[in-house]
Amino acid sequence: MPKPTDIRIIGTTVYFLPVETRVPLKFGSEILVSVTCARTCVRVQDRAGRIAEGWGETPLSVQWAWPGRTSLEHRQEVLKKFCVHLAGAWTKHDAFGHPLEIGADFCEHVLPVELEKINREQGANEKIPWLAALICCSMYDIAVHDAFGNLHQRPVYETYNAEFMNRSLGDFMTPADGHKNVFRNRYPQDILPRERPSELHAWHLVGGLDLLDGSELTGEEPKDGYPVVLTDWIQQDQLKCLKVKLRGNDAAWDFQRMKQVGHIAAVSGVDWLSADFNCTVTNPDYVNGILDHLRKEQPRIYGMILYVEQPFPYDLEAHQIDVHSVSARKPLFLDESAHDWRMLKLGRSLGWTGVALKTCKTQTGAILSACWAKTHGMSVMVQDLTNPMLAQIPHVLLAARVGTLFGVETNGMQFYPEASAIESEIHPGLYRRRNGKVNLSTLGGPGFGYRLSEMKRELPLPHADFRDSSRLVA
Repeated sequence: MPKPTDIRIIGTTVYFLPVETRVPLKFGSEILVSVTCARTCVRVQDRAGRIAEGWGETPLSVQWAWPGRTSLEHRQEVLKKFCVHLAGAWTKHDAFGHPLEIGADFCEHVLPVELEKINREQGANEKIPWLAALICCSMYDIAVHDAFGNLHQRPVYETYNAEFMNRSLGDFMTPADGHKNVFRNRYPQDILPRERPSELHAWHLVGGLDLLDGSELTGEEPKDGYPVVLTDWIQQDQLKCLKVKLRGNDAAWDFQRMKQVGHIAAVSGVDWLSADFNCTVTNPDYVNGILDHLRKEQPRIYGMILYVEQPFPYDLEAHQIDVHSVSARKPLFLDESAHDWRMLKLGRSLGWTGVALKTCKTQTGAILSACWAKTHGMSVMVQDLTNPMLAQIPHVLLAARVGTLFGVETNGMQFYPEASAIESEIHPGLYRRRNGKVNLSTLGGPGFGYRLSEMKRELPLPHADFRDSSRLVA
């Protein structure tokens, strides 16, 4: 039965905020030196005619979401165009419900159609992949969740229950083959932790181009008051967790990189490492060989590896590789492949044991995937898309609310710390790591707890503004 708390969307506004990196970040074969952050304000209305707005933001990290042969500039412009296209589609999405219901229906039924439309317009050019489409869609989905909480003056995570939702988890997804329907009449609040920690351990990203110690300095590095080499970052932020980017097509380099970072970690008081191959591996023997080499020659470093992240191509359906031999050595986490709970279901059957969630694949998808994973004994992490400004808040809050294996990856302060200077005045603990952790204690209030009215950021002129006054309740 419909609830009086249900909402629908009546308008969207889109902004694009350019951000420059202070040092380059390597994704696979491409290098990121700047990014466009897409931000939206979404207006919603409930059945009684009350109106509220919510905000969402995501970096359009083209190199990560859409590796391709056409120019980076072309791909970025196409994604910006698709963001504007989706603003209209969200405004026209005439459906009342809870944000999880609206978001799930949009991604299931509307987003594929809109993606096909814009890809047809592209003609013979490379098509926008589904991962990139999710990124463009995610800021609207995040904003709808925020607006719902703002309208009802509740933190949005306190609305993922039968009081506010019309449908249970059993209406969204099915369990693994051979399992009874464990989702029937259950809601996210029945599965996710009720208590929110005030602090989380922070994972620092060691990019493929990052300098490890002072011997690698050339004099060309930025002199902006922030660390440049890994050893200085560890000392300043008292880091305990390092995520190491690897190449996936050069075993000798990957082994040496893990060895070098591992030695620095061991003498610096770091506890954990993870290895991220960024979808560049096609044979499990490649990963197994590096892990076995480390176990034999560097047992301490091998023991510090908490998990391995997405070595294999992200199109899981097209590359159904049996990875049980890898996960027998170390926990193996889906990342780029983890578009939704269906991919978790397929991945689990192939031997994957965990999932790295990202808010840039939609808040709705992250919540449903977290519930599916936890119900089936899969571990959960929350990984960064180098989130600055507003994008950092739902990202870190997701990690605090779903109960991760250990902490959260957060690296915006490494690559563009000044981009978040305004937001950090309100939430200093979210934009700087202290004692190896980020602090969430300043988050409070309804929605995602942005406290946006206290931030003095001047936004550029809107790139697009869609309103559907025909659907306003008088």
